[in-house]
Amino acid sequence: MQIHNNTLIAECSAYDFKKMLERKKVKSWLKSISAFANTEGGSLFYGVNDDGEIVGLENPQDDADFISETIKARLDPVPEIQLIPIEHEGQTLLEVKVKAGTLTPYYYYQDGTRTAYVRIGNESVECNSQQLLSLVLKGTHMTWDSLPTQVDANKHSFVILANTFREQTHQEWNDKYLESFGLVTSDGKLTNAGLLFVDNCTVFQSRIFCTRWTGLYKDDAISSVEHRANLVLLLKYGMDFIKNYTMSGWVKMPNYRLNLPDYSDRAIFEGLVNHLIHRDYTVMGGEVHIDIYDDRVELVSPGAMLDGTQIQDRDIYKVPSMRRNPVIADMFTQLDYMEKRGSGLRKMRELTEKLPNFLQGKEPQYQTEATSFFTTFYNLNWGENGRIPVEKVADRVNSTLKKYPVNEESSEKKFGVNTEQFGVNKESSEKKFGVNSKEQPKKVSRTAQKIIDLIISDSSITAENMANKIGVSKRAIEKSIKSLRDMGIIIHEGSDKAGYWRIIVKP
Repeated sequence: MQIHNNTLIAECSAYDFKKMLERKKVKSWLKSISAFANTEGGSLFYGVNDDGEIVGLENPQDDADFISETIKARLDPVPEIQLIPIEHEGQTLLEVKVKAGTLTPYYYYQDGTRTAYVRIGNESVECNSQQLLSLVLKGTHMTWDSLPTQVDANKHSFVILANTFREQTHQEWNDKYLESFGLVTSDGKLTNAGLLFVDNCTVFQSRIFCTRWTGLYKDDAISSVEHRANLVLLLKYGMDFIKNYTMSGWVKMPNYRLNLPDYSDRAIFEGLVNHLIHRDYTVMGGEVHIDIYDDRVELVSPGAMLDGTQIQDRDIYKVPSMRRNPVIADMFTQLDYMEKRGSGLRKMRELTEKLPNFLQGKEPQYQTEATSFFTTFYNLNWGENGRIPVEKVADRVNSTLKKYPVNEESSEKKFGVNTEQFGVNKESSEKKFGVNSKEQPKKVSRTAQKIIDLIISDSSITAENMANKIGVSKRAIEKSIKSLRDMGIIIHEGSDKAGYWRIIVKP
């Protein structure tokens, strides 16, 4: 909070201005006290008009006494507050500082009716049923996914989860993990999280709706499918759908093939994981939506930011990790689907930025509305006039297309581009471009080419995971990585276990 030219400058999501104290209409400001206590705290400033101009109070001490007594009489439980007088150029204003509560929900009480409020943007709004349930759980220091059910664990199987665990971690599964991971209680009952991971998941809201739309808007659908399954399968089905309805071209470089995908596979994977983990499962009629358009992929899930802020107003590099469903998040971490430090939003952008055909302005974007979270990935091979021919995409990456031929199958079959239109034919590079093949750099090995492809797909991949995916020894991977580094094709930014690979494209 700052004062400039007799005007209070503050963030509207954390502050409210009141010109004077309303003594007859106490609900007008008590609902803000309730909302601040139920979310991330905040302050009311009395003696400040709606424009932030300081007008002062006539009797701040009487106002402070009235505020204190009214809060005690009308809010239950009573939130922790501070009354702070502020003197400025002969005028006195009063700050009512409300601490974020731990005994949520904090109700406003009147005529036998109890109402809880939350802060959304610059407004204090009445809680809906899902928000109220979340506040009740928060007040009892429980989360929805950790709550026990009355379902016996021995009547259900976790074969899909166990097999996925083995594939992802290369470790043996032990049924004792079910309790230690929070999926089963000590008396053999499934938790809500456990219900979401059993083979025959019957949780109604555990669904994804996948649609490939024609064009740029929700007009006609090329394909639409609904999946209802456990979270492991939902992740698989969602990624399969996205891969089936997105494209990837490639261009032939001097000694290797360079993929030019529409999107970063790993970035979209991180996005879908994020939506499955952090969505609000108390919304019975809600599900995760995957909408694919010509120029973008949108992921939508029920549940806004836990602290009531809007993600589009935040710096994603400074957003703290807050988990609505910590048991589900921990299970995905155990499956090596996400990192513990909660860096998903940042990582999606960084993975996209590492693609060789990335263009500024095409970073993933995030948006929250009252009850929904949106993630948008932009097609890197799409321009104002439609799909960009692979030749032009590659030409944007570097200037080597004048020397090296473009893959004809990728251009013509995948993008409908006639290679003759761009002067590319089947003549040898020596005849057409005057390039002596003896002077060409040595082509990379098959393993090295697969490493390049993996780096394009996931620039955060480790050497160990490369070995597992390609099916060769780690020593063979390290040898190929060294050769690619020596040839100046790849570099690694960061430590060996944390950081990103980058393809070096030279003209």
